[in-house]
Amino acid sequence: MEPKQIREGYLVKRGSVFNTWKPMWVVLLEDGIEFYKKKSDNSPKGMIPLKGSTLTSPCQDFGKRMFVFKITTTKQQDHFFQAAFLEERDAWVRDIKKAIKCIEGGQKFARKSTRRSIRLPETIDLGALYLSMKDTEKGIKELNLEKDKKIFNHCFTGNCVIDWLVSNQSVRNRQEGLMIASSLLNEGYLQPAGDMSKSAVDGTAENPFLDNPDAFYYFPDSGFFCEENSSDDDVILKEEFRGVIIKQGCLLKQGHRRKNWKVRKFILREDPAYLHYYDPAGAEDPLGAIHLRGCVVTSVESNSNGRKSEEENLFEIITADEVHYFLQAASAKERTEWIKAIQVASRTGK
Repeated sequence: MEPKQIREGYLVKRGSVFNTWKPMWVVLLEDGIEFYKKKSDNSPKGMIPLKGSTLTSPCQDFGKRMFVFKITTTKQQDHFFQAAFLEERDAWVRDIKKAIKCIEGGQKFARKSTRRSIRLPETIDLGALYLSMKDTEKGIKELNLEKDKKIFNHCFTGNCVIDWLVSNQSVRNRQEGLMIASSLLNEGYLQPAGDMSKSAVDGTAENPFLDNPDAFYYFPDSGFFCEENSSDDDVILKEEFRGVIIKQGCLLKQGHRRKNWKVRKFILREDPAYLHYYDPAGAEDPLGAIHLRGCVVTSVESNSNGRKSEEENLFEIITADEVHYFLQAASAKERTEWIKAIQVASRTGK
């Protein structure tokens, strides 16, 4: 029986021979991690067994290189991976830790079945409740919160969630609200932000959700991000970097000259609306910027100018200056998310 696939996506991996950092398509299985040079490759470039392995995160071995985690195998071989942003790293780390724990306990990897473990009433529709919580007028208000010299953007506190559930008459009391909030967290409708809420999720407490004003959470598609609160007031950003980050991640981008495709890390900002792209292996300065104000973005089934027709999940950005950019997402869902986010930014940003 083939091992179950748990997670896949682009990560930057440090080579074991030349110690160079290169983007790889990484697949997490129940018993190991496979990594490919390209997503379309049939055979992996390598495989890391998870049995007996340990995971270190965050890994501080490389100075300014952020969002790195390390896997050490039973043969004392170290494998280093770098995610594009904090939440992506934490998601990989949680699943890898759980996979290792399942191997040790002789169990199959499975997402928590909240309805069985917490005995959630069958009348509760978590999906509908999630949409109500996100309602711009009557839902939970997203805030920018500061804690431990960090600013958490587009998030809310644990006690605000319980307050909303009670006032909205979704639950009868705070204890019942805690059960529903834990269910939303376990099913991925809420995500932990900050050390306190993440520790509760990773711990063995009966309720992974905290009814606490110091525990921060966010909606997974809200554009949440965390930034250090610098006291330096003499740092002047270029106008195009002043916008709020609303989405980030890795995509394939086609070059304008040679028409070759490379993995790039993209950061989408609004007001002003810019899409910056970087070398995912760690360059601090962007390789380029796409001004999105007045742009058109559409999905395309194929690109005859250098792209094979069997490739999927392509989309195109046409700027106001009529410059064409072709990008490829890892899945149809991811493509849709990027298109919607870019469309919103292009309408609201400068």
